[in-house]
Amino acid sequence: MTIQQLKYIVTLDKERHFARAAEACMVSQPGLTIQLKNLEEEIGVKIFDRAKVPLKPTVLGAEIIARARKILREVDGIRDFVITEKNALEGNIKMGVISTLSPYLVPMFIKAMEEVAPKMKFTIREASTGQLMQELETGTLDVALMATPTGSTALREFPIFNEPFIAYLHSSHPMAKADFYEMQPQDKADLLLLEDEYCYNAQLLDICNLDNSKNISEQFTYDITSIETLKNMVRASLGFAIIPQLSIMHESEGAFAKPFKDPKPAREISLVVSDTFSRKLLLEKMSEAIWDILPATLKKDIKYREIRWNDSPYFVKAIKSLA
Repeated sequence: MTIQQLKYIVTLDKERHFARAAEACMVSQPGLTIQLKNLEEEIGVKIFDRAKVPLKPTVLGAEIIARARKILREVDGIRDFVITEKNALEGNIKMGVISTLSPYLVPMFIKAMEEVAPKMKFTIREASTGQLMQELETGTLDVALMATPTGSTALREFPIFNEPFIAYLHSSHPMAKADFYEMQPQDKADLLLLEDEYCYNAQLLDICNLDNSKNISEQFTYDITSIETLKNMVRASLGFAIIPQLSIMHESEGAFAKPFKDPKPAREISLVVSDTFSRKLLLEKMSEAIWDILPATLKKDIKYREIRWNDSPYFVKAIKSLA
């Protein structure tokens, strides 16, 4: 017994004519007749008395049709409920954001969503890419703002923008006065990485065409977890960094930040959800809010070189070491 078969018998009862019922159901008359026959054989009851003109349900058939109408009303109620829930801009959402993006975008995002969806309550968690992916797949998080592609078949990705990487140099760096940054031989040993941010580090090593990075000093080992610390170390002439462009949007123009030549290396930033997440309207509003708060420079149609991280040998090796 199927929902479609129940629709057929309800329509047939209304029209009391096979041809008109078939037309109303947008199915061929033989197709409708076959489905009615299959249903009657399955339940062992004749629903319609075909000898009557016009067509008339049997005594048991009339009861079955009445119950079918009730079931179809319930089905419509479920559909309406789902549509309402999908379009509702209220309730609680657990959101994760990668730590290399959160400090620069989340404050503006919160203000934007307060205007767009004032009845929504967001619980925002800052974490590494690996943690966000795991929590999305287990249902601990509803949505994450992160670099993509993830390479996970259990997740769905909705790209929003491309964020270029820039070089961050100290004032005495050989390229400090150049218009664009180009990798220098001495820079390979001076690249500063973030501890436990394997996807981010993999992107940087890809940009620099390196398999791994060395510590910048034999005397110190650096366990750095924030981009702001990286920038301060660069200012102290303790190395150089490659950082996302949003991390300098509140800084005045100066010698520290240098763009790459076109096509600029960039990371794709997306909203990521599990494959069971259904609140499409909310995702659309979140995506629009993020796009609206971006600096104009990130909205330009520029050719980028997308830097992937999920298939990087560095990332694979790092994740295996954690297992």
